[in-house]
Amino acid sequence: MSKENKDLLDVVIVGAGLSGIGAAVMLQQQCPDKRYCIIEARQSLGGTWDLFRYPGIRSDSDMHTLGYRFKPWRDAKAIADGPSILRYVKETAAEHGVDKQIRYGQRLVAANWSDVDACWTLELEQADDSVVTQRCRMLLMCSGYYRYEKGHTPEFEGQADFRGQLVHPQHWPQDLDYSDKRVVIIGSGATAMTLAPAMADKASHVVMLQRSPTYVVSMPDRDRVANALRRVLPDTWAYALTRFKNVRFQQWVYRQSRRKPEKLKKRILDMVRKELGPDYDVAKHFTPSYNPWDQRLCLVPNADLFQSIREGRTEVVTEHIDRFTENGILLKNGQELAADIIVTATGLNMQIMGGAQFSLNGKPLDFADTWAYKGLMYSGVPNLVMTFGYINASWTLRADLTAGFFCRLINHMDEHDARVVRPTLREEDRGMEARPFIDDFSAGYMQRMMHRFPKQGDRAPWLNTQDYGKDRKLLSRDSLDDGVLVLG
Repeated sequence: MSKENKDLLDVVIVGAGLSGIGAAVMLQQQCPDKRYCIIEARQSLGGTWDLFRYPGIRSDSDMHTLGYRFKPWRDAKAIADGPSILRYVKETAAEHGVDKQIRYGQRLVAANWSDVDACWTLELEQADDSVVTQRCRMLLMCSGYYRYEKGHTPEFEGQADFRGQLVHPQHWPQDLDYSDKRVVIIGSGATAMTLAPAMADKASHVVMLQRSPTYVVSMPDRDRVANALRRVLPDTWAYALTRFKNVRFQQWVYRQSRRKPEKLKKRILDMVRKELGPDYDVAKHFTPSYNPWDQRLCLVPNADLFQSIREGRTEVVTEHIDRFTENGILLKNGQELAADIIVTATGLNMQIMGGAQFSLNGKPLDFADTWAYKGLMYSGVPNLVMTFGYINASWTLRADLTAGFFCRLINHMDEHDARVVRPTLREEDRGMEARPFIDDFSAGYMQRMMHRFPKQGDRAPWLNTQDYGKDRKLLSRDSLDDGVLVLG
């Protein structure tokens, strides 16, 4: 039985992670008269950076672009560990008082829009399984794109036969003792490459078992330019200049991957060969079958993975799994990897809108039937904005732009005395070619779920550009009177 909260809020933000906290700060600054709350399913803020507790957890983007544009990152390390990032998010929330607006232990399970009342009614499941409702005019989704409850773990034949411990990084046991243990990490992404050198410090031996390689680049965890600038300039200036530098570099690398993929591929592999030496089989273990940025590049700070491989503490094995055994994993080539602990760093499960069920006037809404307006609103769906960051750059760059757009949209509606805004297809848009919400990106976790996401079109504003330079214009400067955003 649900209890109704008759209090009608102007805004509800779903998710108290990096995106949600940043959006709340900008809402308070740019729309100070709006009443809002943040809904958070867990009992603490921080999102990803509070959830993941596995050894070595860190960012795979520099904090001058992963951080907020309004709050300088002051630590010497630009590639930061998870606890440092969580501290930064908590500090931001406390400094601006947005931590007082968070309602913990409330999970959005359903949202229904009413044209009659011009508002959303949210069903919020609490820790005791009871349901409360909350109404709001505008809804901002900052819940990320993956399921917190369960990571992606394929079913391996013979899994029940394994006598050791099986662990998924998303649910890391804090009392796990891997000292002097044989560890096999299944995976080739950022999580596996973070875990391997971190666990190798205590484990007797670590194997990173992958079906196929990933592009890996190394860079120092400290940005010398940033730290030099901070010694001579105010923090805000130094941060802004470093952010500008790093954004430009990220964009340059991505453009190179599209224009001259073979040249970039050679440069990356040459760097790996330099780290691992001429006798290491880079072709087998670090040369993917795809071009750079067809999937994410993996960043290893200070070459820690390569150092661990050189020292013999970590071994990379590239082969398919036949089955689990009592003592480890049997590979297709007949080799058996002995293990006391197997870590399934096999990826994440995506979901749209935090897994909640949406409806319009009581009729179920399937977002796959909609078109994405600028990658953050959806055709026919009123008063709803979703934060979805960059695949090819730091997530927060787009989260910041989305929050700024959201605030600008609210003020635009107030100027026109409007209660409703709805992206609406124009006549000339009805014959658009449909493309995936995230295009030109072949990562498995994306491919498994793209059919559930809205479509993007072949023309503005029905594009999800994944391009920070273009998005700054689209979201921050382009007129909201574009013939598509219909006010009512």
